[in-house]
Amino acid sequence: MSASSGPTVNVGGGGSGGVAGLRQGGAETGNPGRHTFSSHPGDVKINVEGAFIVEDNSQTRNEASDGVHYERKDIRLPHHTGVVSHVAVDIGGSLVKLVYFSHEPSSRAGGGRLNFINFETERIDLCLDFLQQLKQNYLKANGADPPQLCVMATGGGAYRYYDKIREVLGVDVLREDEMECLIIGLDFFITEIPQEVFTYSETEPMGFTEARPDIYPYLLVNIGSGVSMIKVSGPRQYQRVGGTSLGGGTFWGILSLLTGARTFDEMLAMAERGDNSGVDMLVGDIYGSDYGKIGLKSTTIASTYGKVFRMKRAAERHAEDGEGLTNGDPNPPNDFGTFKIEDMSRSLLYAISNNIGQIAYLQSEKHELRHIYFGGSFIRGHPQTMNTLSYAIKFWSRGEKQAYFLRHEGYLGAVGAFLKRQPQNWGRRNSFEAMSLARVASLRDDREGKPDSN
Repeated sequence: MSASSGPTVNVGGGGSGGVAGLRQGGAETGNPGRHTFSSHPGDVKINVEGAFIVEDNSQTRNEASDGVHYERKDIRLPHHTGVVSHVAVDIGGSLVKLVYFSHEPSSRAGGGRLNFINFETERIDLCLDFLQQLKQNYLKANGADPPQLCVMATGGGAYRYYDKIREVLGVDVLREDEMECLIIGLDFFITEIPQEVFTYSETEPMGFTEARPDIYPYLLVNIGSGVSMIKVSGPRQYQRVGGTSLGGGTFWGILSLLTGARTFDEMLAMAERGDNSGVDMLVGDIYGSDYGKIGLKSTTIASTYGKVFRMKRAAERHAEDGEGLTNGDPNPPNDFGTFKIEDMSRSLLYAISNNIGQIAYLQSEKHELRHIYFGGSFIRGHPQTMNTLSYAIKFWSRGEKQAYFLRHEGYLGAVGAFLKRQPQNWGRRNSFEAMSLARVASLRDDREGKPDSN
Protein backbone atom coordinates (compact mmCIF):
# COMPACT_ATOMS: atom_id res chain seq x y z
CA MET A 1 0.00 0.00 0.00
CA SER A 2 1.28 3.50 -0.70
CA ALA A 3 1.22 5.03 2.75
CA SER A 4 1.19 8.72 3.53
CA SER A 5 4.34 10.21 4.98
CA GLY A 6 4.35 10.94 8.68
CA PRO A 7 3.55 8.97 11.82
CA THR A 8 1.55 5.84 11.18
CA VAL A 9 -0.43 3.25 13.09
CA ASN A 10 -0.84 -0.27 11.79
CA VAL A 11 -4.40 -1.60 11.77
CA GLY A 12 -4.09 -4.88 9.95
CA GLY A 13 -5.80 -8.21 10.15
CA GLY A 14 -4.99 -11.53 8.52
CA GLY A 15 -6.26 -12.01 4.99
CA SER A 16 -7.53 -8.44 4.57
CA GLY A 17 -6.59 -5.53 2.40
CA GLY A 18 -7.78 -1.93 2.47
CA VAL A 19 -11.21 -0.35 2.45
CA ALA A 20 -12.27 3.26 1.97
CA GLY A 21 -15.14 5.40 0.85
CA LEU A 22 -17.37 4.50 3.81
CA ARG A 23 -19.29 7.08 5.73
CA GLN A 24 -21.87 7.21 8.52
CA GLY A 25 -25.21 6.10 7.16
CA GLY A 26 -23.63 4.00 4.44
CA ALA A 27 -23.12 6.70 1.79
CA GLU A 28 -20.10 6.19 -0.49
CA THR A 29 -17.89 9.24 -0.27
CA GLY A 30 -14.42 8.25 -1.38
CA ASN A 31 -12.54 8.79 -4.59
CA PRO A 32 -11.48 5.30 -5.74
CA GLY A 33 -8.96 6.80 -8.12
CA ARG A 34 -6.71 7.96 -5.30
CA HIS A 35 -6.85 4.74 -3.26
CA THR A 36 -4.17 2.06 -3.30
CA PHE A 37 -4.17 -1.46 -1.90
CA SER A 38 -1.57 -2.99 0.35
CA SER A 39 0.84 -5.40 -1.28
CA HIS A 40 0.64 -7.36 1.98
CA PRO A 41 -3.05 -7.78 2.85
CA GLY A 42 -3.68 -6.93 6.47
CA ASP A 43 -0.69 -4.57 6.78
CA VAL A 44 -2.47 -1.21 6.77
CA LYS A 45 -0.84 1.82 8.33
CA ILE A 46 -2.94 4.72 9.54
CA ASN A 47 -1.25 8.13 9.39
CA VAL A 48 -2.01 9.89 12.69
CA GLU A 49 -0.03 13.05 12.00
CA GLY A 50 -2.14 16.11 12.78
CA ALA A 51 -5.02 14.06 14.19
CA PHE A 52 -7.72 16.05 15.96
CA ILE A 53 -11.27 15.69 17.24
CA VAL A 54 -13.98 17.35 15.18
CA GLU A 55 -17.44 18.17 16.48
CA ASP A 56 -20.11 17.26 13.92
CA ASN A 57 -23.23 19.37 14.38
CA SER A 58 -24.72 18.67 10.95
CA GLN A 59 -28.40 17.83 10.71
CA THR A 60 -27.64 14.89 8.42
CA ARG A 61 -26.45 12.95 11.42
CA ASN A 62 -29.05 11.94 13.95
CA GLU A 63 -27.43 11.72 17.36
CA ALA A 64 -29.71 8.93 18.56
CA SER A 65 -32.50 6.70 17.37
CA ASP A 66 -34.13 3.55 18.67
CA GLY A 67 -31.31 1.27 19.78
CA VAL A 68 -28.61 3.28 17.95
CA HIS A 69 -26.40 6.16 19.10
CA TYR A 70 -24.33 8.23 16.65
CA GLU A 71 -21.41 10.07 18.18
CA ARG A 72 -20.68 13.68 17.20
CA LYS A 73 -16.95 13.62 17.82
CA ASP A 74 -15.15 11.88 14.99
CA ILE A 75 -11.36 11.88 14.87
CA ARG A 76 -10.00 13.57 11.75
CA LEU A 77 -6.89 12.08 10.19
CA PRO A 78 -6.02 14.80 7.65
CA HIS A 79 -2.90 13.14 6.25
CA HIS A 80 -4.11 9.58 5.75
CA THR A 81 -4.87 8.82 2.10
CA GLY A 82 -4.67 5.03 1.95
CA VAL A 83 -7.43 2.44 2.03
CA VAL A 84 -8.53 0.64 5.21
CA SER A 85 -10.51 -2.58 4.98
CA HIS A 86 -11.06 -3.19 8.67
CA VAL A 87 -13.92 -2.28 10.94
CA ALA A 88 -13.83 -3.03 14.66
CA VAL A 89 -16.57 -3.94 17.12
CA ASP A 90 -16.49 -4.27 20.89
CA ILE A 91 -19.54 -6.33 21.85
CA GLY A 92 -20.38 -5.96 25.51
CA GLY A 93 -23.29 -7.08 27.64
CA SER A 94 -25.28 -3.89 27.02
CA LEU A 95 -23.76 -2.12 24.00
CA VAL A 96 -21.98 -2.87 20.73
CA LYS A 97 -19.35 -0.22 19.99
CA LEU A 98 -18.32 0.17 16.35
CA VAL A 99 -15.31 2.05 14.93
CA TYR A 100 -14.57 2.42 11.22
CA PHE A 101 -12.56 4.64 8.89
CA SER A 102 -13.95 6.79 6.09
CA HIS A 103 -12.42 9.20 3.59
CA GLU A 104 -13.54 12.80 3.47
CA PRO A 105 -16.18 13.50 0.81
CA SER A 106 -14.27 16.55 -0.47
CA SER A 107 -11.07 15.85 -2.36
CA ARG A 108 -9.82 19.29 -1.28
CA ALA A 109 -10.20 18.37 2.40
CA GLY A 110 -8.11 15.22 2.01
CA GLY A 111 -7.53 12.54 4.59
CA GLY A 112 -10.30 10.81 6.44
CA ARG A 113 -11.74 10.16 9.86
CA LEU A 114 -12.49 7.53 12.47
CA ASN A 115 -16.25 7.21 13.02
CA PHE A 116 -17.90 6.05 16.25
CA ILE A 117 -21.36 4.55 16.70
CA ASN A 118 -22.95 2.18 19.21
CA PHE A 119 -25.96 -0.13 19.27
CA GLU A 120 -27.81 -1.86 22.08
CA THR A 121 -26.54 -5.42 22.17
CA GLU A 122 -30.06 -6.83 22.18
CA ARG A 123 -30.51 -5.02 18.84
CA ILE A 124 -27.34 -6.47 17.33
CA ASP A 125 -29.19 -7.11 14.08
CA LEU A 126 -29.19 -3.33 13.55
CA CYS A 127 -25.41 -3.36 13.85
CA LEU A 128 -25.12 -6.22 11.36
CA ASP A 129 -27.38 -4.37 8.92
CA PHE A 130 -25.11 -1.33 9.24
CA LEU A 131 -22.01 -3.44 8.66
CA GLN A 132 -23.67 -5.07 5.67
CA GLN A 133 -24.24 -1.62 4.17
CA LEU A 134 -20.59 -0.71 4.77
CA LYS A 135 -19.56 -3.91 3.05
CA GLN A 136 -21.75 -3.22 0.00
CA ASN A 137 -20.37 0.30 -0.31
CA TYR A 138 -16.85 -1.09 -0.06
CA LEU A 139 -17.45 -3.59 -2.86
CA LYS A 140 -18.96 -0.86 -5.01
CA ALA A 141 -16.10 1.56 -4.39
CA ASN A 142 -13.10 -0.71 -4.86
CA GLY A 143 -13.41 -2.55 -8.15
CA ALA A 144 -14.39 -6.01 -9.28
CA ASP A 145 -12.07 -8.02 -7.04
CA PRO A 146 -11.18 -6.05 -3.89
CA PRO A 147 -9.48 -7.64 -0.88
CA GLN A 148 -11.88 -9.06 1.66
CA LEU A 149 -13.43 -6.88 4.34
CA CYS A 150 -12.46 -7.99 7.85
CA VAL A 151 -14.16 -7.49 11.22
CA MET A 152 -11.89 -7.11 14.24
CA ALA A 153 -14.01 -8.15 17.23
CA THR A 154 -13.46 -7.95 20.97
CA GLY A 155 -15.56 -8.24 24.12
CA GLY A 156 -17.58 -11.22 25.28
CA GLY A 157 -19.93 -10.90 22.32
CA ALA A 158 -17.03 -11.53 19.93
CA TYR A 159 -17.39 -15.16 21.01
CA ARG A 160 -21.14 -15.29 21.54
CA TYR A 161 -21.95 -13.77 18.14
CA TYR A 162 -18.92 -15.03 16.20
CA ASP A 163 -20.82 -17.50 14.01
CA LYS A 164 -23.67 -15.08 13.41
CA ILE A 165 -21.36 -12.29 12.22
CA ARG A 166 -19.55 -14.63 9.85
CA GLU A 167 -22.81 -16.05 8.51
CA VAL A 168 -24.57 -12.71 7.96
CA LEU A 169 -21.62 -10.74 6.59
CA GLY A 170 -19.64 -13.51 4.94
CA VAL A 171 -16.33 -12.03 6.11
CA ASP A 172 -13.39 -13.02 8.28
CA VAL A 173 -13.87 -12.25 11.97
CA LEU A 174 -10.71 -11.91 14.05
CA ARG A 175 -11.32 -12.13 17.80
CA GLU A 176 -9.01 -10.11 20.03
CA ASP A 177 -8.48 -10.21 23.78
CA GLU A 178 -10.75 -7.73 25.56
CA MET A 179 -8.33 -6.48 28.22
CA GLU A 180 -5.45 -6.07 25.79
CA CYS A 181 -7.65 -4.08 23.41
CA LEU A 182 -8.71 -1.76 26.24
CA ILE A 183 -5.07 -0.96 27.03
CA ILE A 184 -4.05 -0.48 23.38
CA GLY A 185 -7.02 1.83 22.85
CA LEU A 186 -6.33 3.89 25.96
CA ASP A 187 -2.60 4.20 25.20
CA PHE A 188 -3.50 5.41 21.70
CA PHE A 189 -5.87 8.07 23.04
CA ILE A 190 -3.39 9.22 25.68
CA THR A 191 -0.42 9.58 23.34
CA GLU A 192 -1.86 10.29 19.88
CA ILE A 193 -5.03 12.38 20.10
CA PRO A 194 -4.79 15.98 21.33
CA GLN A 195 -7.54 17.21 23.69
CA GLU A 196 -8.80 13.68 24.29
CA VAL A 197 -7.86 13.22 27.96
CA PHE A 198 -9.11 15.66 30.59
CA THR A 199 -9.69 16.18 34.28
CA TYR A 200 -13.06 17.23 35.66
CA SER A 201 -14.21 19.52 38.45
CA GLU A 202 -17.17 21.84 38.97
CA THR A 203 -14.93 24.88 38.56
CA GLU A 204 -13.10 23.49 35.50
CA PRO A 205 -15.34 20.95 33.76
CA MET A 206 -12.84 19.99 31.05
CA GLY A 207 -9.17 20.58 31.83
CA PHE A 208 -7.26 18.99 28.95
CA THR A 209 -3.96 17.30 29.77
CA GLU A 210 -0.87 16.44 27.76
CA ALA A 211 0.57 12.95 27.92
CA ARG A 212 3.42 12.58 30.41
CA PRO A 213 6.79 11.33 29.09
CA ASP A 214 6.26 8.20 31.17
CA ILE A 215 2.57 7.40 31.03
CA TYR A 216 3.03 4.21 33.07
CA PRO A 217 2.04 2.92 35.52
CA TYR A 218 -1.64 3.75 35.77
CA LEU A 219 -4.98 2.25 36.76
CA LEU A 220 -7.74 1.85 34.18
CA VAL A 221 -11.26 1.66 35.58
CA ASN A 222 -13.48 0.46 32.76
CA ILE A 223 -17.17 0.90 33.58
CA GLY A 224 -19.46 -1.05 31.31
CA SER A 225 -22.25 -3.38 32.38
CA GLY A 226 -19.85 -4.37 35.16
CA VAL A 227 -16.56 -2.80 36.21
CA SER A 228 -12.98 -3.97 35.65
CA MET A 229 -9.94 -2.35 37.25
CA ILE A 230 -6.66 -2.95 35.44
CA LYS A 231 -3.14 -2.07 36.54
CA VAL A 232 -1.05 -1.13 33.50
CA SER A 233 2.72 -1.25 34.01
CA GLY A 234 3.87 -0.79 30.40
CA PRO A 235 2.89 -1.39 26.76
CA ARG A 236 0.68 -4.49 26.82
CA GLN A 237 1.78 -5.20 30.38
CA TYR A 238 -1.33 -5.34 32.50
CA GLN A 239 -3.10 -7.18 35.28
CA ARG A 240 -6.76 -7.12 36.24
CA VAL A 241 -6.58 -6.33 39.94
CA GLY A 242 -10.26 -6.04 40.80
CA GLY A 243 -13.68 -4.75 39.89
CA THR A 244 -17.31 -4.79 40.92
CA SER A 245 -20.56 -6.16 39.54
CA LEU A 246 -22.29 -2.85 40.34
CA GLY A 247 -21.87 -0.92 37.10
CA GLY A 248 -23.82 0.46 34.17
CA GLY A 249 -25.93 -2.68 33.90
CA THR A 250 -27.02 -2.20 37.52
CA PHE A 251 -28.09 1.39 36.87
CA TRP A 252 -29.91 0.43 33.68
CA GLY A 253 -31.57 -2.63 35.23
CA ILE A 254 -32.85 -1.06 38.44
CA LEU A 255 -34.19 2.04 36.71
CA SER A 256 -35.90 -0.18 34.13
CA LEU A 257 -37.82 -1.66 37.07
CA LEU A 258 -38.52 1.65 38.80
CA THR A 259 -39.26 3.93 35.85
CA GLY A 260 -40.71 3.91 32.36
CA ALA A 261 -37.40 4.93 30.78
CA ARG A 262 -36.30 2.72 27.89
CA THR A 263 -32.79 3.96 27.11
CA PHE A 264 -29.68 4.71 29.11
CA ASP A 265 -29.71 8.33 27.91
CA GLU A 266 -33.28 8.80 29.15
CA MET A 267 -32.19 7.54 32.55
CA LEU A 268 -29.23 9.93 32.66
CA ALA A 269 -31.55 12.79 31.71
CA MET A 270 -33.87 11.89 34.59
CA ALA A 271 -30.93 11.81 36.97
CA GLU A 272 -29.88 15.26 35.79
CA ARG A 273 -33.30 16.66 36.72
CA GLY A 274 -33.45 14.90 40.08
CA ASP A 275 -32.53 15.81 43.65
CA ASN A 276 -31.14 12.87 45.59
CA SER A 277 -31.96 14.50 48.94
CA GLY A 278 -35.57 13.50 48.26
CA VAL A 279 -34.68 9.85 48.90
CA ASP A 280 -31.17 9.76 50.40
CA MET A 281 -30.47 10.27 54.09
CA LEU A 282 -27.81 12.96 54.35
CA VAL A 283 -25.41 13.84 57.15
CA GLY A 284 -27.47 16.99 57.68
CA ASP A 285 -30.59 14.88 58.24
CA ILE A 286 -28.82 13.20 61.14
CA TYR A 287 -26.74 16.01 62.67
CA GLY A 288 -28.70 19.02 61.49
CA SER A 289 -25.47 20.44 60.06
CA ASP A 290 -21.99 19.45 58.88
CA TYR A 291 -19.98 16.89 60.84
CA GLY A 292 -16.84 18.99 60.62
CA LYS A 293 -14.73 16.93 62.99
CA ILE A 294 -14.38 14.14 60.43
CA GLY A 295 -14.75 16.34 57.35
CA LEU A 296 -18.30 15.48 56.32
CA LYS A 297 -20.52 18.17 54.80
CA SER A 298 -24.23 18.26 55.59
CA THR A 299 -24.90 17.25 51.97
CA THR A 300 -22.78 14.08 52.23
CA ILE A 301 -24.85 10.93 51.65
CA ALA A 302 -25.05 8.93 54.87
CA SER A 303 -27.42 6.28 53.49
CA THR A 304 -28.52 5.76 49.89
CA TYR A 305 -32.33 5.60 49.76
CA GLY A 306 -32.18 5.99 53.55
CA LYS A 307 -35.32 8.16 53.71
CA VAL A 308 -37.46 5.82 51.66
CA PHE A 309 -38.67 3.42 54.34
CA ARG A 310 -39.55 6.12 56.84
CA MET A 311 -41.26 8.36 54.29
CA LYS A 312 -43.04 5.47 52.58
CA ARG A 313 -44.40 4.26 55.90
CA ALA A 314 -45.62 7.78 56.69
CA ALA A 315 -47.24 8.00 53.24
CA GLU A 316 -49.02 4.67 53.75
CA ARG A 317 -50.39 5.82 57.08
CA HIS A 318 -51.54 8.99 55.39
CA ALA A 319 -53.21 6.91 52.68
CA GLU A 320 -54.95 4.70 55.21
CA ASP A 321 -56.55 7.84 56.60
CA GLY A 322 -58.13 8.32 53.17
CA GLU A 323 -55.86 11.13 51.99
CA GLY A 324 -53.69 9.44 49.41
CA LEU A 325 -52.93 6.32 47.44
CA THR A 326 -52.95 2.96 49.15
CA ASN A 327 -50.24 0.37 48.63
CA GLY A 328 -50.80 -1.55 45.43
CA ASP A 329 -52.74 1.15 43.58
CA PRO A 330 -52.90 -0.10 39.96
CA ASN A 331 -52.21 3.33 38.46
CA PRO A 332 -49.50 5.09 40.49
CA PRO A 333 -48.36 8.50 39.21
CA ASN A 334 -44.83 9.11 37.99
CA ASP A 335 -43.72 10.43 41.36
CA PHE A 336 -44.64 7.15 43.11
CA GLY A 337 -46.77 9.08 45.59
CA THR A 338 -43.97 10.61 47.65
CA PHE A 339 -40.88 9.78 45.61
CA LYS A 340 -40.00 11.25 42.24
CA ILE A 341 -38.42 8.96 39.69
CA GLU A 342 -35.91 11.72 38.89
CA ASP A 343 -34.77 11.75 42.52
CA MET A 344 -34.46 7.97 42.58
CA SER A 345 -32.44 8.09 39.36
CA ARG A 346 -30.02 10.63 40.72
CA SER A 347 -29.61 8.74 43.98
CA LEU A 348 -28.80 5.51 42.15
CA LEU A 349 -26.33 7.27 39.86
CA TYR A 350 -24.54 8.70 42.90
CA ALA A 351 -24.57 5.35 44.72
CA ILE A 352 -22.97 3.44 41.83
CA SER A 353 -20.46 6.20 41.01
CA ASN A 354 -19.41 6.67 44.64
CA ASN A 355 -18.96 2.93 45.06
CA ILE A 356 -16.80 2.68 41.95
CA GLY A 357 -14.79 5.74 42.96
CA GLN A 358 -13.98 4.40 46.42
CA ILE A 359 -13.02 0.93 45.17
CA ALA A 360 -10.84 2.55 42.48
CA TYR A 361 -9.08 4.60 45.15
CA LEU A 362 -8.47 1.52 47.31
CA GLN A 363 -7.01 -0.38 44.34
CA SER A 364 -4.78 2.55 43.41
CA GLU A 365 -3.60 2.79 47.00
CA LYS A 366 -2.87 -0.93 47.20
CA HIS A 367 -0.86 -0.90 43.97
CA GLU A 368 0.74 2.54 44.51
CA LEU A 369 -0.80 4.17 41.43
CA ARG A 370 -1.32 7.93 41.27
CA HIS A 371 -3.05 8.21 37.90
CA ILE A 372 -6.52 6.73 37.42
CA TYR A 373 -8.26 6.69 34.01
CA PHE A 374 -12.01 6.13 33.88
CA GLY A 375 -13.42 4.62 30.69
CA GLY A 376 -16.52 2.77 29.57
CA SER A 377 -19.94 3.63 28.22
CA PHE A 378 -21.46 4.19 31.68
CA ILE A 379 -19.82 7.63 31.85
CA ARG A 380 -21.11 9.04 28.54
CA GLY A 381 -19.55 12.44 29.29
CA HIS A 382 -22.18 12.90 32.00
CA PRO A 383 -21.18 15.76 34.35
CA GLN A 384 -22.68 14.29 37.54
CA THR A 385 -20.96 10.95 36.99
CA MET A 386 -17.56 12.50 36.27
CA ASN A 387 -17.84 14.95 39.14
CA THR A 388 -18.74 12.14 41.57
CA LEU A 389 -15.85 9.92 40.45
CA SER A 390 -13.37 12.80 40.43
CA TYR A 391 -14.49 14.03 43.86
CA ALA A 392 -14.25 10.54 45.32
CA ILE A 393 -10.64 10.11 44.17
CA LYS A 394 -9.66 13.57 45.37
CA PHE A 395 -11.45 13.18 48.72
CA TRP A 396 -10.11 9.76 49.66
CA SER A 397 -6.56 10.47 48.44
CA ARG A 398 -6.51 13.96 49.99
CA GLY A 399 -5.66 15.38 46.60
CA GLU A 400 -2.67 13.12 45.98
CA LYS A 401 -4.27 11.12 43.14
CA GLN A 402 -5.85 12.32 39.93
CA ALA A 403 -8.87 11.04 38.00
CA TYR A 404 -8.78 11.34 34.20
CA PHE A 405 -11.60 11.03 31.67
CA LEU A 406 -11.75 10.66 27.89
CA ARG A 407 -14.00 12.08 25.20
CA HIS A 408 -14.25 8.63 23.60
CA GLU A 409 -14.44 6.76 26.89
CA GLY A 410 -16.78 4.08 25.58
CA TYR A 411 -14.61 3.08 22.62
CA LEU A 412 -11.32 1.99 24.20
CA GLY A 413 -11.83 -1.67 23.33
CA ALA A 414 -13.11 -1.04 19.82
CA VAL A 415 -10.22 1.30 18.99
CA GLY A 416 -7.77 -1.18 20.52
CA ALA A 417 -9.14 -3.92 18.26
CA PHE A 418 -8.92 -1.55 15.30
CA LEU A 419 -5.25 -0.90 16.07
CA LYS A 420 -4.37 -4.39 17.25
CA ARG A 421 -1.64 -5.09 14.70
CA GLN A 422 0.24 -1.84 15.04
CA PRO A 423 3.98 -1.86 14.26
CA GLN A 424 6.65 -1.37 16.88
CA ASN A 425 7.35 2.27 15.94
CA TRP A 426 4.50 4.61 15.16
CA GLY A 427 2.77 7.79 16.20
CA ARG A 428 3.43 11.43 16.90
CA ARG A 429 5.55 10.57 19.92
CA ASN A 430 7.77 8.14 17.99
CA SER A 431 6.21 5.20 19.79
CA PHE A 432 5.99 4.79 23.51
CA GLU A 433 6.60 1.09 22.81
CA ALA A 434 10.07 1.95 21.53
CA MET A 435 10.89 3.57 24.87
CA SER A 436 12.89 1.05 26.84
CA LEU A 437 11.70 -0.05 30.25
CA ALA A 438 14.96 1.29 31.60
CA ARG A 439 14.04 4.75 30.31
CA VAL A 440 10.62 4.51 31.93
CA ALA A 441 12.20 3.46 35.21
CA SER A 442 14.73 6.29 34.95
CA LEU A 443 12.01 8.89 34.44
CA ARG A 444 10.05 7.49 37.36
CA ASP A 445 13.13 7.55 39.61
CA ASP A 446 13.83 11.17 38.64
CA ARG A 447 10.27 12.11 39.52
CA GLU A 448 10.46 10.39 42.89
CA GLY A 449 13.95 11.62 43.66
CA LYS A 450 15.47 8.15 43.92
CA PRO A 451 19.26 7.77 43.41
CA ASP A 452 20.54 5.98 40.33
CA SER A 453 21.50 2.37 41.07
CA ASN A 454 24.82 2.94 39.28
